[in-house]
Amino acid sequence: MNDVAERIGTVVIGAGQAGLAAGYHLQRAGQHFEILEANQRLGDNWRTRWDSLHLFTPARHDGLPGLPFPAPDWSFPSKDAMGDYLEAYAARFSLPVSTGVQVDGVSQREGGYVVTAGDRRIEADNVVVASGGYQTPVVPGFAGELDPGIVQLHSSEYRNQEQLVPGGVLVVGAGNSGAEVALESAPGHETWISGRDPGHIPFHIEGTASRIALERLVLRFLFYRVLTTSTPIGRKAKPRFLAKGGPLIRIKPKEIAAAGVVRVPRVAGVRDGRPVLEDGRVIEAANVVWCTGFRHDFDWIDVPAIRKGIPPNDRGVVKDAPGLYFVGLEFQYALASGMVHGTGRDGEHIAKIIAERERSSTAA
Repeated sequence: MNDVAERIGTVVIGAGQAGLAAGYHLQRAGQHFEILEANQRLGDNWRTRWDSLHLFTPARHDGLPGLPFPAPDWSFPSKDAMGDYLEAYAARFSLPVSTGVQVDGVSQREGGYVVTAGDRRIEADNVVVASGGYQTPVVPGFAGELDPGIVQLHSSEYRNQEQLVPGGVLVVGAGNSGAEVALESAPGHETWISGRDPGHIPFHIEGTASRIALERLVLRFLFYRVLTTSTPIGRKAKPRFLAKGGPLIRIKPKEIAAAGVVRVPRVAGVRDGRPVLEDGRVIEAANVVWCTGFRHDFDWIDVPAIRKGIPPNDRGVVKDAPGLYFVGLEFQYALASGMVHGTGRDGEHIAKIIAERERSSTAA
């Protein structure tokens, strides 16, 4: 590690939509900052997702501040198009992004923070963590007991059906990713989907009727203005959403059934190398796709105020660690915070606080 520390006013960790939105507003506020991105190419956090993934929100809600998404308003961009947009966004505003920089740690020092990344050592007054709310894939402990001949993939590793071998596919987790993987598997494999029914949005998001329901009721009103930490209903909904996740958005349960996918109870363990359900049935699957989500991983932040799980914060501000902020957390301020169209407001809020903090420090 280089013993000579660099000096940067604000370090933003992560150049996904949340980090770039924060950078846009920091730039407008005249702040000195740098965005550090672990991927070699900006936007690869989207490009590396499964091949058929399209956003659940229409293009008119997929742009960041200052630059609309370059697609018809009511189209649903692919994951590659989103990655390309983020790359173009950073270039359009000449945001100071350094790619291929993996942050190893953040520690607190008197008056600020030290960010270490390989041989770089950066002293900063402020650190904005925009690395995403969930980073580490979760699979049950008994996954290692499955027969080694069974192909196992977490949804973070799944790209397409070519990764699967002939035979049945058990998709564990019935949320949006699980439903999409199960539908892809059904034409060529006997497919089971395991997990609770998360509910679903009662209209097709790509249909004409959804332009009113999705645009005015769900995205603009419910997700953005009603379900926030400033409203009683939002505060009540937040812990439930964080614990159980959201409903199916694009796929309906009847579509899963019509494709021949068999819904089964929760996977409870392993028997003779095969997955066993909580009702005692054994599934003769040749493939298991774990759509079981992710957990927070902020162990690399060596700051006393940060505990396991969701960092204690108020709209991304860690009050017990002045100068430490988060953007891009699920339900950080609103249900929309974890979506592209919610990151601009959250990034602006954090940038304003950083600018005010600098003015107060200068005045003192």
